[in-house]
Amino acid sequence: MADDFHKPTQYSGDKFDTFVGGEDPAQIMRVAHDTAHALLSRARETDDPEVIERLVAYTDAHGIDALAELWARSSPRSLPGALWRIYLIRMLIRQDATGTSFLFQRGLDVLTTIDALVAGAPMPTGPDEITDLADQILRGLFRGDFAIALDRAASFSRILAAGCTSAADDADPTNPERATELTTRADRLALTADEFTACARLYRAGSLE
Repeated sequence: MADDFHKPTQYSGDKFDTFVGGEDPAQIMRVAHDTAHALLSRARETDDPEVIERLVAYTDAHGIDALAELWARSSPRSLPGALWRIYLIRMLIRQDATGTSFLFQRGLDVLTTIDALVAGAPMPTGPDEITDLADQILRGLFRGDFAIALDRAASFSRILAAGCTSAADDADPTNPERATELTTRADRLALTADEFTACARLYRAGSLE
């Protein structure tokens, strides 16, 4: 990772996979997988909590651009693809913690699944709580059971998707454009949840590359 800092780039909630890759896709994929595995190995080999905190907060100082160049074009069912999506979701939360916590709490209110327990969501979930929860999930990738961290990310995404769907239903009569935006986001988050679940399954089978 580069040592020179720059102002983090801001991204709206609908941009999950919109980055353009380089001229050599094969080389990009090799670099993506090599850097993802190196980062995870470095994190799991250290006992220094400051190293983990720097990895968790990397995009706060550097923005998402460097990670996008490395990982954004990776398969969602791969190690770099999973890391990319968790970092991106974390950054989107930090850009609008209040709005995201509202949607997340709405999801908790309408879901009848065990996703709240799996995600480890506090009740109620305000801006501080949802920001901390996102950080906990990312730390879990580096220090805890990697597959469990992916399961938590999947449940987190499903809860947020349910909240977006519920809010879209409310907005539809008076603000159809907002309803469409929320529905699109819900669909994307639901797909991301499925991808995290698939990555957790692959990791447990020793097949997440």
